[in-house]
Amino acid sequence: MAEVTGIKEIIKPENLAYKRTRIMTDNVLSYCPGCGHGTTHRILAEVIDEEGLQSEAIGVSPVGCSVLLYHYIDIDWQEAAHGRAPAVATGIKRLLPDKFVFTYQGDGDLAAIGTAETIHTCNRGENILIIFINNGIYGMTGGQMAPTTLPGMRSSTSPYGRDVKVMGNPLKITDIIATLPGTYYVTRQSVHTPANVRKTKKAMLKAARYQKLNKGTCFIEIVSNCPSGWKMTPVQSNKWMEENMLKYYPLGDLKVPPEETVQNANNPEKK
Repeated sequence: MAEVTGIKEIIKPENLAYKRTRIMTDNVLSYCPGCGHGTTHRILAEVIDEEGLQSEAIGVSPVGCSVLLYHYIDIDWQEAAHGRAPAVATGIKRLLPDKFVFTYQGDGDLAAIGTAETIHTCNRGENILIIFINNGIYGMTGGQMAPTTLPGMRSSTSPYGRDVKVMGNPLKITDIIATLPGTYYVTRQSVHTPANVRKTKKAMLKAARYQKLNKGTCFIEIVSNCPSGWKMTPVQSNKWMEENMLKYYPLGDLKVPPEETVQNANNPEKK
């Protein structure tokens, strides 16, 4: 019989089509299968690594699924109380203005208990990046209704669907953020297809470069799924997201900087 080739003999650098990003840790991701958090983590790590920001980056992660992020990217981290990440990031950036400071927050955190911090941080134009994962539900704590839960959407606290007459309308907080004078770049993306992953990475690269211009807050919403909270398989949840979430939260840029500053960010030697 021919000798079976060992897996270690196959796994060589020249055979790897998709290798681990250098600043990702060896910790195994603990997210549910199909969750968009892992993909978003990978994009964020790639941007920090490719832009040479590892030693300059300071991330702020509050509670919920977002709090797990500091296990996976090898940079400096600061945990924040529920909803307070923008306030903590503000203090860090003002004390250390040369650092690349960002928050990573879910919809229950950013658009519920943290609404005031989010709105006022963006209105002041704090020079940070806010990454907002919107899956329309409280993912870690039991699948409760969130401010972003769609009309008619079921959750553990709206088992018959969200009744707008009783529970109010979903909060399109990113649309509100885009109207504030302190925001510089506001966009809504997703990570459920390869094409959308590329668009999200492009948006994150822009935001990282824009922060160097000291022009105000950058805000990236990422519409994602929650297979566990939605009680669906990963494939079903992505399909449901496309048919429902993306109709209510359409993807694309909501606020873009003047073309001149965009060119300066992409070509710093021409400033």
